Amino acid sequence: MIGTLINIAAVVVGSLLGLGFGARIPERTNKTIIAGLGLFTAAIGFQMFLGMQNAIVVLVSILLGGLLGEWWRIESRLEGVGEWLQQRFAAGQHGDSSRFVTGFLTASLVFCVGPMTILGSIQDGLTGDFRLLAIKSVLDAFASLVFASTLGVGVLFSALTILVVQGGISLLANQFATLFTQPMIAELTAVGGLLLIGIAISSLLEIKPIRMGNFLPALVIAPAIISLLTYFGINFVF
Repeated sequence: MIGTLINIAAVVVGSLLGLGFGARIPERTNKTIIAGLGLFTAAIGFQMFLGMQNAIVVLVSILLGGLLGEWWRIESRLEGVGEWLQQRFAAGQHGDSSRFVTGFLTASLVFCVGPMTILGSIQDGLTGDFRLLAIKSVLDAFASLVFASTLGVGVLFSALTILVVQGGISLLANQFATLFTQPMIAELTAVGGLLLIGIAISSLLEIKPIRMGNFLPALVIAPAIISLLTYFGINFVF
């Protein structure tokens, strides 16, 4: 859990700095910064996506994940959580509820989707080696600074998501280490990359609104499909 705690501290410090100095940044500069973040997030997403080993698994995961997410109304429920947090802890601060929710959801997905989150949390929980999460913490600190200066205080509360996701993986590290194979991580990473691209298009570059929260089940479906294929001895690459 040490790596997760370092990551949380980095995001909190970065967010506070962003909130403290964000008001001094002109609106034009804010838009340019957030566009740059969008481009960078899309580039990272493409890099993660290109590491996929089976396109069919990724496609099926995204489609099934989207269907389940719409059925369960995940995006709406996440927005409800964000709005509750805004009303409970940050009412009247740094923008309206919509801005708070956007900051919370965007930062949570960016900070908790990717191979560094999974592998780093497993290493930290299993062996106590938190070096990978420490590297991730540095990256997240700078990202949270810029996110908070443009998206507001909701970014700060993404630290709660990091605690739940990374902390949960670390606490269950023994089980995850035995269950997650390299092919499973590869497809999970590819799906995560697509989600990051969607975040860039929807929330950061504002090209087209997409309910990205509804695709979150795909992160579970992708490794589950690989696990089933392995169990039945099916091995194909497409």
